[in-house]
Amino acid sequence: MIFPGSAVRVKDSGDIYYAFQGQVQRVTDGKAAVLFEGGNWDKLITFRLSQLETVDATAGRAKGK
Repeated sequence: MIFPGSAVRVKDSGDIYYAFQGQVQRVTDGKAAVLFEGGNWDKLITFRLSQLETVDATAGRAKGK
């Protein structure tokens, strides 16, 4: 399930945001608004839930620090 606050990745290979990761801000009517933050820009984009997959937001972080 995708909930607000979930870390997600765009899995639709036909989308310009393919493989981008962001954070879900809201979920309504089978769509999710995803916030992408990067360097000097922020962007809020709406996707169908079927275009997204959840990711482990802690992956790659050093454990025990």
